[in-house]
Amino acid sequence: MLIIYFNIETKIKRKKINNIKDKIQKIFGPIKLSLEGGQTLKGTTIAYSTWGALNTEKSNAILICHALTGDQFVTGKNPITNRNGWWESIVGPNKIFDTNKYFIICSNVLGGCMGTTGPSSINEQENVQYGMKFPIFTIKDMVNLQLALIDSLEIDQLFSVVGGSMGGMQALEWASSYPERVYSSIPIATSYRHSAQNIAFHEVGRQAIMNDPNWQQGNYYNKEVKPRHGLSVARMIAHITYLSEGAFQEKFGRDMQSKVLSWGFDADFQVESYLRHQGISFVDRFDANSYLYITRAMDYFDLSHSYDGDLSAAFKNTKCKILIVSFTSDWLFPSSESLAIVKALNKTAADVSFIEVESDKGHDSFLLEVKDFYEILSGFISGAARKKGI
Repeated sequence: MLIIYFNIETKIKRKKINNIKDKIQKIFGPIKLSLEGGQTLKGTTIAYSTWGALNTEKSNAILICHALTGDQFVTGKNPITNRNGWWESIVGPNKIFDTNKYFIICSNVLGGCMGTTGPSSINEQENVQYGMKFPIFTIKDMVNLQLALIDSLEIDQLFSVVGGSMGGMQALEWASSYPERVYSSIPIATSYRHSAQNIAFHEVGRQAIMNDPNWQQGNYYNKEVKPRHGLSVARMIAHITYLSEGAFQEKFGRDMQSKVLSWGFDADFQVESYLRHQGISFVDRFDANSYLYITRAMDYFDLSHSYDGDLSAAFKNTKCKILIVSFTSDWLFPSSESLAIVKALNKTAADVSFIEVESDKGHDSFLLEVKDFYEILSGFISGAARKKGI
């Protein structure tokens, strides 16, 4: 297996973002990937970015797993959006995830649209994009592809696997399925399975996409029009779940865009304008079919399913140190979900710590600067590094 480099050319016909050329990123593959659903995905590649350097023992590698709409550009300038990475505040030199000390890896998930094989990739058998012919995959399939990458880097054990939301699901999957390959795991603002409410929100978003006439059964890649409206609405719906009621009230309240009402259905309220902006900016960087597939993978995730509902059995072989973090105002993945994981881990005498962080910022707290959260992360990582001798 080879690690190769290639130039990404992303064609986005919007404002300042036209053709992204000469943006170098690392690609591992192609490989055959056996999926949980029984299918084999041939020619699978995984796009990833790294920062820092492996030490001689290869004991300082940290895998950061991104959330649903995230990507591998966790820090530094994102070549697609031209904005700072989504964890710029804690990943970098002398930061919590210190790139002077640790080797940071972040990969685009299976099914993504930033270089890893997904619905927008070319199906070599038919010489067209997969579209809806792409096979259904799971969170475990994402982790199995990451495992192949880690094997290619000849890393026997990751120092830590870290992630929030869907990234937290991946961190849990690593701790459950490959406990010997992980020294520590930090699942943040997540759960071992989706609630009925979360599945419902995802389904509304998927229906918004699939009912956009420009979706065309997923065969829109070579068309002039894309399912922009449907994807935008899906993003708007999801974004409501990322903030708390208090955060919405504090940020927007009932503040108006103008003193003059439209007396119609323009964005009279600032919160309306904000959500519309979130939707419009999202369609410039994300693929609608990827959104369908990745949300489905999250819905299917249930660590207890293979153990007749006994979550503790999923962690029976887990020896890694685990820090589970939740936030008081997160109603998408409330603290009760984290406590269920803690309870299951305690039944196996696992080395687990849990903290509920006070925050009024909702689910997005893990992406924002919350002092207590940062101090807890820093303390856990530093302590684990000392014990491991890094």
